[in-house]
Amino acid sequence: MEIIFRDAPVRIATGGRSHDDTSQPAIVLVHGAGLDRTMWQMQNRWLAHHGFRVAAVDMPGHGLSGGEPLATIEEMGEWLAALVQEMGLGPAHLVGFSSGSFACLEAASQDPTCAASLCLVGTAKAMPVHPVLLDKSETDIGHASRLMTSWGLGSRAHRGGHPQPGTWLVSASSALIDASPQGALKADMEASNAYEGAVAAAQKVTAPVTFVLGSEDKMTPRRNAGDLIEALPDAHVVMLEGTGHMMPIEDPIRVRDAIATAVGWAGARA
Repeated sequence: MEIIFRDAPVRIATGGRSHDDTSQPAIVLVHGAGLDRTMWQMQNRWLAHHGFRVAAVDMPGHGLSGGEPLATIEEMGEWLAALVQEMGLGPAHLVGFSSGSFACLEAASQDPTCAASLCLVGTAKAMPVHPVLLDKSETDIGHASRLMTSWGLGSRAHRGGHPQPGTWLVSASSALIDASPQGALKADMEASNAYEGAVAAAQKVTAPVTFVLGSEDKMTPRRNAGDLIEALPDAHVVMLEGTGHMMPIEDPIRVRDAIATAVGWAGARA
């Protein structure tokens, strides 16, 4: 579906189901740097057909959404919280991957009424970007995408095998990043690199939080999430063994199950 929000089109994947049944909990899925809503295709349809109102959003300037990419994580969080309220989904269960996890964290921090819970996938207290990747995200997206998939996928994914038949993760992931609109990857990388507010934002969050982390994640390794987890002492941590950073694409079934479990856990605490 597509809506007009702040004078720009926003593309949203709903898993093939409407949002008419407002008794169903809402799940909002937020992509990572240089990606779009399609990274959630192995989760959103299943969730939509198992009792959830699903909205996998293209952030501004990404995928099929219009406008310019947002320059800071704080701006992403403000935009996301406002979109959730505009769509009548709040409080929603916010699920964010990588830099998208920061956007969700900021949204819940700035507007607690937009978030029923948070599920932060592949996150850390900070996400500094390697200088080469930061440069190539502007000058050579093909090179940047190869770096991201090399570092972002776990060892098993590099050997092949995937729940979706015919999918070769390395090339499929690179192709998704290669299709990123001009300027989107660079803007996301700069925003992630500059963001230092994750712990402070977490300290303001009142909703239940689940962390989904990969044991082979080189980009946001488990040790780098420690301070963020400590800022949320009642958080739930799910560790996916044998999985790298790009978990929603690399290990879609376990990520899907982790999201559903996180929503159930949050609901039991409400």
